[in-house]
Amino acid sequence: MIPSAFDYAAPATVAEALSVLADAGDVKLLAGGQSLIPVMKLRLADPAMVVDLGRIVELSGVRDDGDALLIGAMTTHHQIATDPLIAEHVPLLAKAAATVADPQVRHRGTFGGALVHADPAGDMPAPVLAADATFILAGPNGERRVAAADFFQGYFTTAVDDGEILTHIRVPKYTGWGAHYEKFTRVAQQWSIVSVAAMVRVEGGAIAEARIGLTNMASTPLRATAVEQALAGAPLTREAIATASAHAAEGTDPASDLNGDAGYRRHLAEVLTKRAVFAAAGL
Repeated sequence: MIPSAFDYAAPATVAEALSVLADAGDVKLLAGGQSLIPVMKLRLADPAMVVDLGRIVELSGVRDDGDALLIGAMTTHHQIATDPLIAEHVPLLAKAAATVADPQVRHRGTFGGALVHADPAGDMPAPVLAADATFILAGPNGERRVAAADFFQGYFTTAVDDGEILTHIRVPKYTGWGAHYEKFTRVAQQWSIVSVAAMVRVEGGAIAEARIGLTNMASTPLRATAVEQALAGAPLTREAIATASAHAAEGTDPASDLNGDAGYRRHLAEVLTKRAVFAAAGL
């Protein structure tokens, strides 16, 4: 499979990239290429120009930003999985990134690229939603910030407008919280059939607070708010967690496909939520 001919640009700064976007028509941004290149080879995407963000140094890396971490959009999944700041302050991201595809993809694919791609079965959107992150976008009118709850808008659709670039993701710190990402697939390296991202803060033998994100239970990642509410103040027991997890499928709208119908996915959401919270709570 060979893509159609296209023009190529590799700017060195965000300002240069925005300038190229302003002058281009049918354009795609190349952040890691693990999703874009395959669909171009199949000619399901046929852009006139590809703008490679790989040379923009300012878009990579993780840095401390007070009460949050500031993560560059071009930071690879491998960097997310192994970065010491993330391991200390937002371990959920590290655990989720470590499950993405295979080592080759994790070394090439990028955090921001996966988030903007917004595949409902992708592993990174649900943890970011659970962590209540903020997306920082640069565009022709300057910088704007979008809450994770408003960023994912539908199948492969986000709040990023034409001419804009996701530059950073700001993730609040959850130092001391337990975290776990429970992923269910039929075969290794597959997209999630259903996955659950869980963070739990334990205090005085009870669950003080919980944050739960669901992967592939709708056209966008979802918060399992009914579970979060049921867990808040619950005793730190397997029975209490199991009772709360029974609410995991409330408000979801899973698809039916060859991997499982909607009812099967609702069942998985309950089972995986229970497992994720058990692990996050240290049970």
